[in-house]
Amino acid sequence: MTFDSVVGQSALTTTLKNAVKSGKLAHAYLFCGPRGVGKTTCARIFAKVINCLNPTAEGDACGECESCKAFDEGRSLNIFELDAASNNGVEHIKQLMEQTRIPPQTGKYKVFIIDEVHMLSTQAFNAFLKTLEEPPQHVIFILATTEKHKILPTIISRCQIYDFERMTVQNIINHLKGVAEKEGYTYEDEALNVIAEKADGGMRDALSIFDQAASFCQGNITYEKVLEDLNVLDAENYFNIIDLSLENKVSDIMVIVNKLLAKGFDGGQMINGLASHVRNVLMATDPQTTQLIEASDKARQRYAEQAKRCQPKFLYQALKILNQCDLGYRQSSNKRLLVELTLIQVAQITQPDDSDSSGRGPCKRLKILFQKLISNNQPDNTTASQVAKAGTTPSYPAPDNNSDYSKASEDSVLHPSSANNTKEKTISAGGVRTSIKLSNLGSSFRSMQRKDEKKDNQENISLGKAATESNSFTDDDLRREWLSMCNRMMTNPDINALAKRMMNVHLKVTQVPDAEAIVENTLLLDDITRILPRVKATLAQRLHNGGFKLTLRLAEQHEIARRLSPREFLQKLVENNPDFAAFKEELKLEVDN
Repeated sequence: MTFDSVVGQSALTTTLKNAVKSGKLAHAYLFCGPRGVGKTTCARIFAKVINCLNPTAEGDACGECESCKAFDEGRSLNIFELDAASNNGVEHIKQLMEQTRIPPQTGKYKVFIIDEVHMLSTQAFNAFLKTLEEPPQHVIFILATTEKHKILPTIISRCQIYDFERMTVQNIINHLKGVAEKEGYTYEDEALNVIAEKADGGMRDALSIFDQAASFCQGNITYEKVLEDLNVLDAENYFNIIDLSLENKVSDIMVIVNKLLAKGFDGGQMINGLASHVRNVLMATDPQTTQLIEASDKARQRYAEQAKRCQPKFLYQALKILNQCDLGYRQSSNKRLLVELTLIQVAQITQPDDSDSSGRGPCKRLKILFQKLISNNQPDNTTASQVAKAGTTPSYPAPDNNSDYSKASEDSVLHPSSANNTKEKTISAGGVRTSIKLSNLGSSFRSMQRKDEKKDNQENISLGKAATESNSFTDDDLRREWLSMCNRMMTNPDINALAKRMMNVHLKVTQVPDAEAIVENTLLLDDITRILPRVKATLAQRLHNGGFKLTLRLAEQHEIARRLSPREFLQKLVENNPDFAAFKEELKLEVDN
């Protein structure tokens, strides 16, 4: 009923009050902002005040004059409201414009409030524009919309624009406290905070949710009952998930996820809520940004306490992982699995990576997800680093670049007992004693290769067999095996792009068993050089020639063939193949641009 009853829009209400007191009113106003923030309410209050016969010194309506009483009783002939969402045709606007010709019987102005004005059709906007350009002196238009960008610029340029702000959580909580006290309800601050967050910045939504919660709780609005009524996840779950992630307790997190999903909570809702929680914890790491957390003071204190236990790097990576899950959640066919994998990744952020004792770079194997120590009677003094080192897959050297196959490599694979006189070795890790028979290393060589993601998962090379063969091969044989190798490489995401570029390498046999690969650019040459031992070993096995050698060379300028466009390729086919030319003419084939 008054401007003071409008919550969270003090700047706008003060401006409107001053305009009423000074008597400097515009002929058109545009109120825009999100839903439920008071646009239509302010429009009605403003229409009542400018028609009041005895306005107060503060710029409010007196509530006692005939105009104010007529407005309160809903019988005022000076105020017209049009819902453009359901009356958006040109005939509705024309009928409204007819009313502008009649001057007010009581009061000073005729006020036309058009709600959801962006829903008007183009023809209706054009019919309205003429009156808006030259309005009568006694007419004021108040337009309200949630989507200002859909209104014609010619309409916007003739209005005074007032942008309404979203309600803050604290403003909503303060207003709900006043409503609860007037209605005689008891409440908990945490319960009102849940309602304010659920309202998402809209006071109308907040009041509706508050009324629903008050009915469910029978006047005693508690935190537990509000969570049950609104089906909202308890923030305690998010605090627990983050604490468990810091300790890498994946199993406990999976138990929490299962309980929440069993209660009917959506996985996407859970991920979004956890992302908002991590964002609040990140804001709580700095006292300057703590005020950006839209929550009660008690909740901010809890965020600050958890922030002390979290490294900023952990929070950044967790936000990135959760955001990626949110982007792919709708497209996922197995949403539960996506949520569980996401939380596993979050729980692994602080877990140390497995070390690679071979010294050839970081190991890309998956971390141990469910790690439990096996309790034994013997004391276990093994450190975490020793466990990781002991669990590393053994690595074997690749063939030498300048020789067919190095003697050391061949001996270590074909005759492992000769490389080490010890027949059996015992490794202790995490309380578990494992015996490895070195005589079995040769037979298990292929299985160990599959575990290393750096190698081609589809290529199982038998060095001993290839070393004893010396079959002849042609350019076609070499090209066929090269393309077959590239196709197998494409199944590995890490080298998929390289495999596609290797398809264009020109190959030729110089003199069996020697071959030459001509590469078009230095970048591709360097990439192939790094994996050249593997390439040579693979081709040696496929070509059944243990003496196979491959030399890389950068192509000269005249050796680089210009790539034909689709139209040029079609023209070449026509020129070289008369049958294809007749086929093209018969079907009238053309290259699609």
